[in-house]
Amino acid sequence: MSAGVTQLQQRGKVLVVDDDPDLCRLLATYLAGRGYAVITRSSAEAAWSVLESDPPDVVITDLQMPGESGAQLCARIVHTYAGLSVLVMTAYASVEAAVEAMRAGAEDFVTKPIRLDALELRLQRALQRRALVLEVERLRKQAVHAAPFEEILGQSPPMLRLYELVDQVAPSNASLLITGESGTGKELVARAVHKRSKRSAGPFLAINCAAMPEQLLESELFGHAKGAFTDASRSRTGLLQQADGGTVFLDEIGELPLAMQPKLLRALQEKKVRPVGGNEESAFDARIITATNRDLDTEVEEGRFREDLYFRLNVIHIDLPPLRARGSDVLVLGQQFLQGVAAQAQKAVRGFSSAAAEKLLAWPWPGNVRELQNCIERAVALTHGAEISVEDLPEKLRRHRPQQVLADGADLSSLTTLAEVERRYILLVLDAVGGNKTLAASKLGLDRKTLYRKLEQYQREGAAGAVAGE
Repeated sequence: MSAGVTQLQQRGKVLVVDDDPDLCRLLATYLAGRGYAVITRSSAEAAWSVLESDPPDVVITDLQMPGESGAQLCARIVHTYAGLSVLVMTAYASVEAAVEAMRAGAEDFVTKPIRLDALELRLQRALQRRALVLEVERLRKQAVHAAPFEEILGQSPPMLRLYELVDQVAPSNASLLITGESGTGKELVARAVHKRSKRSAGPFLAINCAAMPEQLLESELFGHAKGAFTDASRSRTGLLQQADGGTVFLDEIGELPLAMQPKLLRALQEKKVRPVGGNEESAFDARIITATNRDLDTEVEEGRFREDLYFRLNVIHIDLPPLRARGSDVLVLGQQFLQGVAAQAQKAVRGFSSAAAEKLLAWPWPGNVRELQNCIERAVALTHGAEISVEDLPEKLRRHRPQQVLADGADLSSLTTLAEVERRYILLVLDAVGGNKTLAASKLGLDRKTLYRKLEQYQREGAAGAVAGE
């Protein structure tokens, strides 16, 4: 047997059931030549012994057979072997035959005389569904027994690299900048770094730089003296001092007011703070971890963020992967959220249907983990079954179709210029990285000045606005 055929046989194991020996031989020869492992049986009873001893990945059965019919066999298989796909063959090209097959639990049906290419297409779809069912079940079990990295879940290659990096940087006292799209879990990573550091016994204090006005933010960070402003009836110690021996996490650091940036820079350089309205400085000992979903390189170039502060904060850098780059972690996280939400709602929901899992994997998750969590909460609230179905998912997920690569035989009238293809791809990549021009330039293999020039050109031509309205 050739190496090529050996590789093809990894496609799957198929059981063909038909009382016509000639058809069985034809299908066995054709499918074996296409790389499938094929077993044939002439009756439902003979097929059942195979199912009990060596279950296949897909069953292809005739609908009309002596003894137990294909529909009856199909119903038994669906009841006994969850997730095992059944394709039905029928010589009766009628609505009634199709309805009978589907009611019996068949995934699809083909009519006789058999078109071999059409049969293989349906077989491939059935095998894909079978693989997804097995993957969903594996991930469901993995989610139950998962050992989270602190509070972080996921075993995809990007996440394994992240865990390794967190372990490497945790022992350091150097400032750490965490970047990534909104909803990727930047605070969870900051907490994981703190818990693995020598400062783990100290406090972890977090503040969102975008969540409060400048004067209040300054007071929160540096503290204030009595009478420094209205309602300052007593002195207050700021977070930098409160976190002595621990870690301060400054979220949304890109939103820090420009007037406050030199004050923070001086505090970090001197390891001292002066309270608002105070005259004396006090030392502090806290590690600084910051996070942002903004492109700080662009912010620096456009004068909205101080370059010297940027370098002070960006001693060590961790960039978090978006959820769409984490593969089957979507289902691991989804299962974890589902278990928690279902328990709170006191609903016996145990997982996702294969079709729903396929939709979850196909969606690009622009809101990342936070969006996934909201989606699961909604689905659990709406479902009436033991599994989340496609109908329980938000409409945008139900209607989403992954973009397809241009195939042979495409309508030439739909093709466009190379410049237009480039424009669309650049804007697609820019959107995928949350507008981070530096990261987009890196992904595209362009220097930033070239990317800026192209974006300015698209804006002049009205291209960006046109895409936004598509």
